[in-house]
Amino acid sequence: MIRIIVVDDHDVVRTGCRALLETYPNFEVVGEAGEGWEAVALAIKTNPNVVVLDYYLPAINGLEVSRELRRRLPKIEILMFTMHYSEHFAQEVLSAGARGYILKSDATCDLIPAIYALAAHRPYFTDRVADTVLRQLRMKKLRPCSKLSTRQREVVTLVAKGHSNREIAQILGVHPITVEQHRASAIRKLQLSSSAALVRYAVRNHLVEA
Repeated sequence: MIRIIVVDDHDVVRTGCRALLETYPNFEVVGEAGEGWEAVALAIKTNPNVVVLDYYLPAINGLEVSRELRRRLPKIEILMFTMHYSEHFAQEVLSAGARGYILKSDATCDLIPAIYALAAHRPYFTDRVADTVLRQLRMKKLRPCSKLSTRQREVVTLVAKGHSNREIAQILGVHPITVEQHRASAIRKLQLSSSAALVRYAVRNHLVEA
């Protein structure tokens, strides 16, 4: 049995969700809440598997509720269920600990599979949110290696653009020996084999355009 609580400040939304969920024999709606702290208290009392949570709530909003639930009840799953979508909002929802995010306009096709997925501890997002998540993951992969200092990244970028050590030294206002030291340190830190490999790294990580 999948135990669920529904949190929304509109009675009609809670009633509609409960009516839909209770048509499934393996779902049990163990409670409803209309504001943030009430939702936290209800979750602590009933220990549900999934919390269906709106963002716009009195007292504290859905993001704050999500953080509180994640802190107090780390094993439960949170499905953000709201009318609001933006890429920034999606990022906030994920960072607050929710592993599912669907729009109320998509409830007919997404609510039930979302609850099944979360009950099995799998994430569930609508297509737009999934696109956002994938884009964030790609950007993380493309981000320059944090092992490099700011100066080392500058040297790597200029090397990849075809500048010699002497030219880089003039651009950065340092000695050519210092440039070579930064180049060698970058190769070592990134575990690369040559300056050519360093150039390929710079292109892959968008330090320069290919």
